[in-house]
Amino acid sequence: MEPSSAKSWSIHSRPDIIHKYEILERVGSGAYSDVYRARRLSDGVIVALKEIHDYQSAFREIEALQILQGSPNIVVLHEYFWREDEDAVLVLEFMRTDLATVIAEAKKIGSDGVDSGRGLAVGELKRWMIQILSGLDACHRNMIVHRDLKPSNLLISDDGMLKLADFGQARILMDPDYVESNEISQPCEINSSDQVPSSQPSAVLPGTESLVREGNRNEEQETISKEEYFRVLDELKAKNSANEFDKETCTYDGDTSCLATCTTSDLEDDPFKGSSYSYEMEGGVPADDGHGPLTSCVGTRWFRAPELLYGSTSYGLEIDLWSLGCIFAELLTLEPLFPGTADIDQMSRIFATLGNLTEESWPGCSELPDFQIISFNTIEKPIGLEARLPNCSSDEISIVKRLLCYNPANRATAMELLQDKYFTEEPLPVPLSELHVPSTKNVQDEDSPAGWYDYNESDSDMDELGPLNVTTNATGYSIQFD
Repeated sequence: MEPSSAKSWSIHSRPDIIHKYEILERVGSGAYSDVYRARRLSDGVIVALKEIHDYQSAFREIEALQILQGSPNIVVLHEYFWREDEDAVLVLEFMRTDLATVIAEAKKIGSDGVDSGRGLAVGELKRWMIQILSGLDACHRNMIVHRDLKPSNLLISDDGMLKLADFGQARILMDPDYVESNEISQPCEINSSDQVPSSQPSAVLPGTESLVREGNRNEEQETISKEEYFRVLDELKAKNSANEFDKETCTYDGDTSCLATCTTSDLEDDPFKGSSYSYEMEGGVPADDGHGPLTSCVGTRWFRAPELLYGSTSYGLEIDLWSLGCIFAELLTLEPLFPGTADIDQMSRIFATLGNLTEESWPGCSELPDFQIISFNTIEKPIGLEARLPNCSSDEISIVKRLLCYNPANRATAMELLQDKYFTEEPLPVPLSELHVPSTKNVQDEDSPAGWYDYNESDSDMDELGPLNVTTNATGYSIQFD
């Protein structure tokens, strides 16, 4: 990454931050956020400062991390700084590497012939899986859907602790009429020490005053009604509309984490993003405002659930479980399971392995928004997960199968998988101290448009798929891919 003059960094103009932190270097940069490595002046602890330029992403990440404070497999939010006229800056624990780099190094060892095994040792594999499941279980028990699970968002500390990070796309799935304790408090600062608060912090509400007030940590917290909460939230979003999630092109910055280097998103110029393949654009992409309809344009393509690819806006926690199945398959084979070059190609790869999506495999799937718009030829003999997971045990294949189900209701929960006999049988999961932790993050993230995978992507869904038929119907167009 090219060096940048410190004077050009907006974070250096924030006296409330530089009074407490020495900014050492910028280590990641994206369209909607920048990440800096810094030293806390009070005790010398190295932290990550994540400056988020998008209001909605900042709100989501703070809200989710506050709720999840104290969960051992969730990245720690020490404190945050946020004024109405400035970007939010999150102070996060600094984690040097991620699961993507673990997979890349294991693959490199295998290709170099140093290790005659299949890649990751079974005991290591189980420990990584248990930690991922524990982090996701914490999210889902709190009704938080992450919406962008992938190896590069699973950060790893020097001692082998894996933690879920990058909650900028997260949503809390609850009825808008229900708010914890029927009110939302307005905290002025998260505990900046390493001690986890004894009680669960409530949702953050940025307003016209700084949410970090030096010398006033004991200031009495103000509480407001849920109606006032949503009213002020709507007003603030209107004021920050220029920085909001781009609903038309579905561009977002879900890959800038608190790592030592920054991941580049795998989002390329996809002509169908805004419409989810539909030419019927009257409704557009639904708003995703924190308590309204969801949007299907979330997550990184290779880990995106079929319901999202078909435009669903009423999905739930289960989309994370599909992503989890893709991650586990990649841990087992050291290769991405469905590395689609575009969304249509993504769907075709899934169908080639699992077979076509039908009412038999998922009753009700024909009601998905784009199910009648996009169709594929019938796949008579799908490859099957067994063929895609060679040299894997029946128990390992079973776990992946329990996650990669078309019907979301049939996907195994994180808690159910944590109780699977696979994790209690020999070889047992290794202790954290025996995990191999890469010394640095794979630097390819900065340069490859597909992330660290070095996969040649196409700018168009059509390039890879050959002939297609477009027909007119009562509501617009239907596209069939051969």
